[in-house]
Amino acid sequence: MKIFSTPEIRRIDQYTIEHEPVSSIDLMERAASAIVYKIASHWSRMKHICIFAGPGNNGGDALAVARLLMVEGYNPEVYLFNTSRLSDNCDINKERLLEEFPEAHFTEIIKEFRPPRLDGDTLVIDGLFGSGMNKPMMGGYTSLVEYINESGAYVVSIDIPSGLMCDWEQKNDPRHIIQARETYTFQFPKLSFFFRENARYVGDWQVLDIGLHADAISDIVTRFHCVEMGDARRLLHVRDRFSDKWDYGHALLIGGRYGMVGASALAAKAALRTGSGLVSVHAPRCANVILQTAVPEALFEPDKDDLECSEVTFKKQYGAVGIGCGMGRSAKPVSCLRSLLTEMRLPAVFDADALNILAAHKDLVDLLPMGTIITPHVHEFERLFNTIIDTDAHRLQQALAVAAHYSIIVVLKGAYTAVVTPKGDVYFNTTGNPGMATAGSGDVLTGVLTALLAQGYPSEEAAVLGVYLHGLAGDIAVAESSEEAVVAQDIVACLGKAFKRLRSKDK
Repeated sequence: MKIFSTPEIRRIDQYTIEHEPVSSIDLMERAASAIVYKIASHWSRMKHICIFAGPGNNGGDALAVARLLMVEGYNPEVYLFNTSRLSDNCDINKERLLEEFPEAHFTEIIKEFRPPRLDGDTLVIDGLFGSGMNKPMMGGYTSLVEYINESGAYVVSIDIPSGLMCDWEQKNDPRHIIQARETYTFQFPKLSFFFRENARYVGDWQVLDIGLHADAISDIVTRFHCVEMGDARRLLHVRDRFSDKWDYGHALLIGGRYGMVGASALAAKAALRTGSGLVSVHAPRCANVILQTAVPEALFEPDKDDLECSEVTFKKQYGAVGIGCGMGRSAKPVSCLRSLLTEMRLPAVFDADALNILAAHKDLVDLLPMGTIITPHVHEFERLFNTIIDTDAHRLQQALAVAAHYSIIVVLKGAYTAVVTPKGDVYFNTTGNPGMATAGSGDVLTGVLTALLAQGYPSEEAAVLGVYLHGLAGDIAVAESSEEAVVAQDIVACLGKAFKRLRSKDK
């Protein structure tokens, strides 16, 4: 699914109006019907509902929602803020409401406003300002927003919480943004929905299909994408009946030290479960018994050192390499990584201690091969690129610059893990859950990504598909247990089910 900017959404709306064809007021009716269907599915006709409509098209949506709710037998209180000229569609929906339901509890505010009673039993429908807002909220609206937020009411926002910008803008005063419990957004999610700092405003968001024209959606190019199951499914390779293990690549995992061999074992298990034909683990000699016992399918390549990685010799049969899981940051692993980067020409994944070594030895970053995948969480990203990250939006902007400068793939781990490419494309992942915030989850992702690279997936596709599969396996694991109880091995164990679900045409 594409994610569009406000001007791009306007272009798609206009194209739909001209080429479906459909009038703008009828398109608004379509959107309002989708909202009403959701509300009627969750709340009874006895629910105390207050609808706040602004003077623009978001207010027009809200007034259409009010009328259609009354058609369904609801009795909402409706407040229209006519503090400036109403948009044409807002004015039309005002007249439609009053013509069809002259008994409606309707109040038009021009100067003074006495707010209604709101409490925990009230459903507030926020239609004050929509996606066209491009500056912080001002005037009396700020007091209204504060009142709604402090009321304890259950708030549903139409398209976007009022006061929140759609895209990058971060000049909003947090006190003057509606804090919705749910947001019903039209056709596409907004870029701002994917940033941690906006979660308390957006709440749980759902995309409602309002039938915008497919040609316009297809033709308009955007850098931002939301990865859904169909997108990931299209990336999957089909296996040949007459293939053997050599057709599915040989993945090399480098890592582990005394006391941290489990990280390499998890990565190796994940690589095997992701379909790599062979998996070798280069680790210190102390890892031999552990790895041979925990992952008997993996080949063990002992380092000359007993306790940590010190030297690796590449063999021609390797198709990809994953580096860093449990590796440590002492002098020997640093020397090992430096030597690797001077001779390595394989597709590679850098994670965990490999990233920490790069952060401490910045000259090594310039040696990363083109197409390398790095998988930093927020603090690793800060250390690696000498930056202080105050928001997710800022982190994404920094990652775009880094990916372009070094020609690498940056996987920004988080609630909506973002895959950032050198060309400036961003793919937000939609799988995963808080139960995956557990030790070893990142090692599993490294194994998944390395296995896909070894099988011949290009770096960008491997990153997008691997992140999706990793999150889907985590979702399946939580469904079978709980967010609190999931451990990294559960995610590995559910990779097969994730593949099966992804390949199923019924899902």
